[in-house]
Amino acid sequence: MNFKNTLNLLKSAEEAVSEIVDFSITMGIMLLSITIIVTAGFPLVGSMQEAQHTENIKQSFTVLTSNINKIAFGSSPSQSVEIKLHESTAAVTGTSSINVDMRVWNSSTSAVDTESFDRQLRVIENRYNERSIGYENTGSWAKYEREKVVMISKPNFAVGEDLLMIPAVMLSGSSSVSGTGLVRVVCDGGLPSVHRYENVSMVNITICSEYYDGWGRFLNETMGMQITKYDAVNDTVSASKQYSPDNIDVVIVYSPMKVTIQ
Repeated sequence: MNFKNTLNLLKSAEEAVSEIVDFSITMGIMLLSITIIVTAGFPLVGSMQEAQHTENIKQSFTVLTSNINKIAFGSSPSQSVEIKLHESTAAVTGTSSINVDMRVWNSSTSAVDTESFDRQLRVIENRYNERSIGYENTGSWAKYEREKVVMISKPNFAVGEDLLMIPAVMLSGSSSVSGTGLVRVVCDGGLPSVHRYENVSMVNITICSEYYDGWGRFLNETMGMQITKYDAVNDTVSASKQYSPDNIDVVIVYSPMKVTIQ
């Protein structure tokens, strides 16, 4: 073999090795890209889907809250709202309650009496993984994995110079639906009643609820009440406010309703 042929053979061998090395590098980059997509991209897509589902449920509960409150305040006898489930559960559930203690001036005895109003509330709730979104006593709330409660729709409490209005919406029923697709929440109003207390010098509101810390922020920041107790063990918050010497009237609107999820 002459020198020229030897050079040609070496050149061909080097080109072959170079092609193999280039191919190996390209395959390595492709495999690395696929690994990154699988390990990072898919969970990101799943997280985005969960966030979108949660946002859709929050919007549905905003509509649901507005419609149910029409029953609570007597402007509609019944309402029906659709909610889209995504591997989640919608249910009428819970043992939440509201208690209102008041100091009331009794003009006939010239003394201060203690009056109490105590009712069960319960909640219409959607649970998705570790998240829950619920309608409770004219407001709607979202609770996330780290136990933080966010208010979606503000409860319909009202306070003026000489009047405090407190709603008490009691939900009866025990139906639930799990899975994926549309479900219908049907609410039928019962017999409402109005409880009025005059010349009230102090009001203490205690709410037992899974969303108690959200209720606490609402009573403190929106209603101007002082938090007197947080009980994380029993999911309870108490808030109080003095109204003397200018006493106020307290009106509690009690609205029972039957809820069916179908």
